[in-house]
Amino acid sequence: MTLNDITTAIAPHGLLIMGHSANRVLIGTNRDWWDHFSQTPEYNDSQHDPVDRWSKRILNDLAERAGARAYFPSDGPPYAPFIGWAKETGRFWQSPTGMLIHDTTGLMISIRGALEFSHPVGDIACTTNPCEGCSDRPCIAACPVGALSGTQPYDVPACKAFLDTENGQACMSGGCLVRQACPVSQAFGRPSAQSGFHMKAFRR
Repeated sequence: MTLNDITTAIAPHGLLIMGHSANRVLIGTNRDWWDHFSQTPEYNDSQHDPVDRWSKRILNDLAERAGARAYFPSDGPPYAPFIGWAKETGRFWQSPTGMLIHDTTGLMISIRGALEFSHPVGDIACTTNPCEGCSDRPCIAACPVGALSGTQPYDVPACKAFLDTENGQACMSGGCLVRQACPVSQAFGRPSAQSGFHMKAFRR
């Protein structure tokens, strides 16, 4: 199965190839993912971990057809080194906030899984770090509590505590302000329903 074959197979599910190394393909959500996912049995069955269950159903089926092995960020411990795999593709970098940034999705990164093949899948297509051309860097000042400052590890307790306040409801309903502030992310926006869904899952 070629990269074009994979792209064709995953597009109807709102997925795209976010990058690949010599024999590994990282698959994430596209701009129309929510339209597809919100119609699936996993989203509508009121059971736990709908996104992970959906991802495994779709990508395990593809892996079986492609003769590949599927990996998922939720599997572990031990957890697969998805951050390292992402950087190997030449399309992800560390942003000023400490989060990864992607060349086309910005900080709107949702890697749903990886397919590993026993053979090379194609040449690595290295691109340019979008942060290098961003002089204003609005992401640094976007977090109301400085939980993602880039000068320290992600302060998860401060972030979650803010989400419980009245002022934090804008983040709960509209999504992370840091991700939204990134100019690249703004061209890869998400529906508010999707952002709210992810924030509720994060808060739990």
